[in-house]
Amino acid sequence: MDIEHTPVISGTGLFTPEESISNEELVASFNAFVERQNALHAEQIAAGEAEALHPSSVEFIEKASGIKARHVVDKASILDPDTMCPRLPERSNDELSIMAEIGVDACRQALKQAGRDVADVDAVLCAASNMQRGYPAMAIEIQQALGIDGFGFDMNVACSSATFGIQTAADYIRSGNAKSVLVVSPEITSGHLNWRDRDSHFIFGDVATAVLVESKAIAPAEHWEIVGTKLKTVFSNNIRNNFGFLNRTHPETAEDADKLFIQEGRKVFKEVVPMVAAMILEEAERLEIDPATLRRMWLHQANAGMNRLIAHRVLGHEANEDESPTVLDTYGNTSSAGSIIAFHKHSGDLAAGDTGLICSFGAGYSAGTVFVRKAA
Repeated sequence: MDIEHTPVISGTGLFTPEESISNEELVASFNAFVERQNALHAEQIAAGEAEALHPSSVEFIEKASGIKARHVVDKASILDPDTMCPRLPERSNDELSIMAEIGVDACRQALKQAGRDVADVDAVLCAASNMQRGYPAMAIEIQQALGIDGFGFDMNVACSSATFGIQTAADYIRSGNAKSVLVVSPEITSGHLNWRDRDSHFIFGDVATAVLVESKAIAPAEHWEIVGTKLKTVFSNNIRNNFGFLNRTHPETAEDADKLFIQEGRKVFKEVVPMVAAMILEEAERLEIDPATLRRMWLHQANAGMNRLIAHRVLGHEANEDESPTVLDTYGNTSSAGSIIAFHKHSGDLAAGDTGLICSFGAGYSAGTVFVRKAA
C-alpha cells in the first residue's frame, strides 16, 4: 500500500472527570440503601413475600472485577441512597451538550499531540455506547464545536465502538476518501448503570477518549502504523439495555430493570474469552505476526479475569503488567473507551518497530482488533 493510503494513529486524547468514587465509598452508599430497603419491607420479607437485599463488600467487588475506583461526572448524587443516579442540569438546545463537551476536550488533546490543526481534519466519527440522544448526531455537534469543515456521524457497537470506529476511519484513508479522521468516544456510563444492583453497581465509570487516524503521508514523525484491523459480531442477549424510543409505547414496563444495563456475567465470561482469543490469533496469522512477539496488548478494560485469560491464550504465558497494562482498577469499565485509555497512558515507552494490539469486546457480542506498529 502506498504512503498516501496507509492509515496511522497520529495522536490520542483522554478526558477524565475530576471526581472519583472508591469501592469503600460505593459500598457504604449501597449498603445504606440495602439496610433502608430491608427495614421498609421487613414484614413482607418475614412473611416470605419478598426477598431481602444482600449487602455488597469491597472484597466482593475486587474479586469479581479487579475494579478499585471509577471516575464519574456527578459523585454526590450517585452516592446519595435516596438518588443513586447522576443528576446533571439539563442544557438548552443552544448550549453544547455535556457529551459533546467532554468529547471536544479529548479531541483537542489528540489534535495537540499530533500537531494537527482542525482545518486539516476531514471527518468526526462519534463511536460510543451511551449516546445522549437519537439525533442530531453527537459527531456533528462535536464537529461544529471544533470548527471542522467536513462530515460526521455516530456509530454504536457497544464496548467495541472505538475499534470499529478506528477501522472505519482507516478504511476512509485506504480508499482515499479522507486524509484525517477523528474517532471520539464520550462515555457517561453512570447514566445507564443500575446503582441499586449488587451484581453490577460497581462496574462502570465516565470518561471520553479520542483517536486521530490519518494518512501516513501527512502524519507526524511519531505515529503508529495500523498494520491490520478485524471486526466480528455474534448476536447475544447476555449483555443488554432495552432503553429506547419505543419504551413509551408500553409505559407499564418503562421503569423495569432491563431499561438499564443488565448482563449474564458468567455466560459472557465463558463465551467471549474464547471468541476474542481465537479472533486475535487468526488475525495475527493472517498478518504474519507471531503473537508471542507482541510487545504490548491494550485490551478492553471490563474484567481483570477476562483480560488475564485472553492475554495468556494469545501470548502463551501469563502476561505481566508491562505486556497487558491495566487501567480498570482506577477507571472501572468505561465501555468503548477502555482499550483506548490503556493505549493512551501506556504506549509512549515503546520503541520504534514494536508491534502491539488494541482490542475491544462487549455487547453484541462484538469484538475489534487493531494491530499497530510504532513508526521507525
